[in-house]
Order: sequence, then structure tokens, then C-alpha cells
Amino acid sequence: MIKAVIFDMDGVMIDSEIEYLRMDLEFAKRKNPDVVLEDLFGMVGSSREDAWIHMANAVKTGQTWQEVRDEFRSTRDVYSEMDYRKIFRTEIPGILARLQQMNLKLAVASSTQLDIIRRVIQENEIASFFEVVVSGSQFKRSKPDPEIYHYTAAQLGIPEAECLVIEDSTFGVTAASRAGMKIAALIDHRFNFDQSLADYHMESLSEIPGIAKQLL
Repeated sequence: MIKAVIFDMDGVMIDSEIEYLRMDLEFAKRKNPDVVLEDLFGMVGSSREDAWIHMANAVKTGQTWQEVRDEFRSTRDVYSEMDYRKIFRTEIPGILARLQQMNLKLAVASSTQLDIIRRVIQENEIASFFEVVVSGSQFKRSKPDPEIYHYTAAQLGIPEAECLVIEDSTFGVTAASRAGMKIAALIDHRFNFDQSLADYHMESLSEIPGIAKQLL
């Protein structure tokens, strides 16, 4: 039985990962013209440190990952450039409404910084659906560490075993599995995610209410 559904944000509620990658690629090519988009796929769904280590390895300039990250940040602010309404998955409000009708508690648990999470849910007019909004920046350890999911369950007042998590990335699925939660993974054929630990695999987010109903 489940009593709550917890949503990841990037790659689930918004199709942001490919957009961020394109910005990353522009930067990488200025440092190493041989870099192609596929070389940066390892950045998707990774912790901040792991993502920038991957970038540093791709550009091969001898810089530390911190130096590469700081240089990138000095050249552009990806968050201010992003139109989160344009990349929002428009089926989300209807799905949230159906889950709410099932008397399920709803939460967001994303590795993204809290101000960006709040901006995304407010701009897309879904903030009122969520009882709890949690950012990975609140914790010392990022996904795949399960801390973010343990904390979210505690804030909801729901045992981990009674939570369904909607995820996509390898690290996200792993974190939810380590937290002892049920997992429905959104398949993304663009990236080589390992979703083997998920209980359900979805081609479409529209499958979420049906999965939740099975678990009630």
C-alpha cells in the first residue's frame, strides 16, 4: 500500500536535461572542439561533483573539476536562460490532480537547488499540489545516497515503504531503492540510464495514476 508519491523534477516534470546538456556542449567545444554531445551524457543525473568531473575529463585541459565549473559559471547563468514553461511536461497537472483525488500525499525531491525547484512549480502553477518540496542542496550527500528520500518521507509523515517515487536517472533510481521505496522509472531512450532497480518502467508519465492505483 502507498500513501504518497514523490516526484523527481529534472527529466520527469521538466525535460531539462537535454537543454542543460546543449549549454554544456557549447562550453565544452570552446575548450575542446572534438567533444560531442554523447561525451557529456555521464553528466545527466549525476551529483554536481561527478558531473563536473565528467566535464573536466571530456575537455582534457588539465583543469580541476572545480576550475572547469567556475569558468563555466562565470560565462553564463543557465537557470536565468531557461524557459521552464517551454520544457514543462503538460500532462503533469492532470496527473497530480488524479493522484490527489486518490488521497495520496505529493512531494518533490530534486537534486536541483531549492529556488529553482520553487520557480519551476510556481511558473507552471503546480505548487499547490505539493505538501513537501525538498532540494538535494539541503544535504551533504547527493543521490544516489538515499538521505533526500528518507528526509522527504519523514516530512510527509509516511513510512518509506509506503511511498512511490517517480524517477528517471541511474542515481535517482538507486537513491529511491536504497531508501526502500517503490519506484516507477520514466524511460528515456536518449540516455544510457540504468533503471534495473525500478519496480515499474514507463514509456509515458500518463501511466503513473494506474501504477498508483495498483499500489493502494
